[in-house]
Amino acid sequence: MLALEALGWALTDERRAERLLSLTGLTPERLRHGIDDTAVQAAVLEFLSSHEPDLIAGAEALGTSPEALIAAHRELAR
Repeated sequence: MLALEALGWALTDERRAERLLSLTGLTPERLRHGIDDTAVQAAVLEFLSSHEPDLIAGAEALGTSPEALIAAHRELAR
């Protein structure tokens, strides 16, 4: 659930959304049709975890901690 919320937050900013697609290699179509795929969810959380300003801002917006986002990424990436 946290990955889905993180994706929603990441897509609220056009520049961040473009960077997400560029850095993860995901396409809008892959996001639409593969969001239930743990690999897609892990990619979204890895994107946030790799850029501290987004990690902190995302955690604040989602009412969680950066550590929780990182832990969720680790869990999904297994």
